[in-house]
Amino acid sequence: MRLTSTLSAALISVATLMAGAGTAAAAACSNTSEGFEAWTEAFKQQAAGQGFNQRMLDKVFSTVNYSRSTISADRGQKSFKLSFDQFMQKRGGQTIINRGKTMKKNNAALFAKLEQRYGVPSGPLIAIWGMETGFGSFLGKEHTLSAVTTLAFDCRRSEFFTDQLYAALELVQAGNLDVNAKGAAHGEIGQTQFLPRNVVRYGADGDGDGHIDMVRSRADALASTANFLRGHGWQPGAGYQQGEPNFVAIQGWNAAKVYQQAIAYIGAQIDAQ
Repeated sequence: MRLTSTLSAALISVATLMAGAGTAAAAACSNTSEGFEAWTEAFKQQAAGQGFNQRMLDKVFSTVNYSRSTISADRGQKSFKLSFDQFMQKRGGQTIINRGKTMKKNNAALFAKLEQRYGVPSGPLIAIWGMETGFGSFLGKEHTLSAVTTLAFDCRRSEFFTDQLYAALELVQAGNLDVNAKGAAHGEIGQTQFLPRNVVRYGADGDGDGHIDMVRSRADALASTANFLRGHGWQPGAGYQQGEPNFVAIQGWNAAKVYQQAIAYIGAQIDAQ
């Protein structure tokens, strides 16, 4: 998962990890905080058995706490139930369009490079960047590793987030995620809010420094986003509005129809410049 430097050579086999991860999640998940410390200790031992560095694991889990704010956010997602107009107003759609046009102009060389490499024009990338974090201005305030660990422990989607936790550990071990990193409530990382497994699969070293830094490098974040869209079927030169070939790739970004519509609309307004 990368551009020129992928993490596909990471030490751990996803299939092997998931075989063990499913067992741990099924055995000990909980819908309250009770048992969290015991679960994390058992998980840490299991991860060590899968080949993760023990010192790294000790450092990671010394920073991890049960996150009630993550659980609250997970139970209270409502904005995707809005109409398109309501959603655009809530997300500041016109502001994203206006600022996005400036971002396109100020980063013309980067967006030209990304389109040449991935076939994705600037509009959808800027739309995602603006909608996810206001162009990197707010990345979230939750401790990433605590958020992902909490959701792995929580019974609602334990198997899915156990895999995300393993992916986060891969990133830490590779030097691509700081143990103190903060992000969104579900463990999304960086300027375009990738879940850890998507960083492993699609993360791209857009600035050529040998690391994937979704937080501090806009080039890495945007290259990773373009790589994600390409990995979900993006066809260079094809349209991306509803009914056109590349709308399928946008659907891969977010399952909410209103979010997909917003990406397509904002992107088109920016690309029309």
